Formats: sequence, structure tokens, C-alpha cells
Amino acid sequence: MLDIQIVTIPHEAQRYPTVGDWDWNGQKLTIRVSDMGNWKYEAAVALHELAECLLCKHEGVFQDVVDDFDKQYEESRIEGDVSEPGDHQLAPYRDQHFVATTLERIFAFELGIDWSDYEETVNSL
Repeated sequence: MLDIQIVTIPHEAQRYPTVGDWDWNGQKLTIRVSDMGNWKYEAAVALHELAECLLCKHEGVFQDVVDDFDKQYEESRIEGDVSEPGDHQLAPYRDQHFVATTLERIFAFELGIDWSDYEETVNSL
């Protein structure tokens, strides 16, 4: 049985520069979302992370592979670039990220979130 915990944390407490992160410890899944001062934004990120990590689990894409890719991507990021690591054509979890983003967009729409404002907030962290 899965044990899933979703927590909002200060952005500076993330393991690397990201607004959402997932971490397996046995059957316990912890999703960490950066505090954006808006519960709807935080819920949208949490939904994305939950969908992405469960799809990765289903497809056999291991956390360490995703973490390694994300960390390398962030280390080589050019200042001003706001792209998502999971959107990169070489991302080992690109398909899972795409589905998670699609669900996130639908959820955001249903919550009345303006996607441009949301992205601006996410990218400002």
C-alpha cells in the first residue's frame, strides 16, 4: 500500500532549483511543493508531481534517473532560461512529464487559474 504525503515547503528548502519534487522512500512517497502563497498554484504543482511520479513508477523510470537528469539540467541552465527539464527531448521521463502537464493544465483551468500568471509565479522562484 502506498503512503503519500504532500507538503508545502519554503522554496529554498527544495533539493535543487524546482517548485515541485517527488521522493520515494520504500513505499512512502513524499511530494514537496514550493510555497507560492496560493493554495491553487501549490495544488496544481502537487497534482503534476503525483501524476508524473506514479507514471514513472508504472513505466519503470527510476527516481535516481529523473533526479540525475534534472540536476544536470539545472546545473547547465543558462540564466533567463525558464524551460522545464521534463520537456527536453532527452528527458528520460518526457512522456510522463507531458501527461502530468496536461493534467495540471486541465486542473488549473477548472480552478480558474490564469496559466500565464501561474507560470510567471513559478518562474519567479
